Amino acid sequence: MKIDSNQPLEYSTEQNKMNILGFWIFLGAEIMLFATLFTSYFIYEGRVGSGPGAAEIFEIGPVIINTMILLTSSFTIGLAIHAMRIQRTKAMIGFLIVTLALGAAFVSVEIYEFIHFYHLNATLQTSGFTATLFTTLATHGAHVTFGLFWGIMIIIQLVKHGLTAQTANKSFIFSLYWHFLDVMWIFIFSFVYLKGMM
Repeated sequence: MKIDSNQPLEYSTEQNKMNILGFWIFLGAEIMLFATLFTSYFIYEGRVGSGPGAAEIFEIGPVIINTMILLTSSFTIGLAIHAMRIQRTKAMIGFLIVTLALGAAFVSVEIYEFIHFYHLNATLQTSGFTATLFTTLATHGAHVTFGLFWGIMIIIQLVKHGLTAQTANKSFIFSLYWHFLDVMWIFIFSFVYLKGMM
């Protein structure tokens, strides 16, 4: 495998470049998935039937906490990639661990929020609004949860093999995924929560 030392480590082989291109294509498909979820949500947003509406169930506190958590995790994953590029493997692993801890905190707050919704009689079966709300939030939450397991596997590989062209490529692709989840959350925060609370 020929390594191009003029390129960043994650781009240093032809296979690495193809992996990153392939992942960008995958993210394009993910954008379509979330676009479909958002479209469904906007169609059913006002269809609450006899159940509660957005203004009745949304709380600003957990939403702000989760937004701050995920934005901070976006910063720490960026620091991890910076550490990778200056060959600081231990710092990189440390920032990855912090990122995953923040991701776990995000999922915990989201679980609390789902329990809160349930106590307000907002369940998957309550109305078209709650069904599309839960589907959208749970899809994003499932992506974050998957990211936690993926990140753990990357850390294990970094500890076992060190910083190589392969582990750098995997770490960089993981960072793209994590930033994508952050961007999707900004859309959820803006167009689901804030719009619903107005």
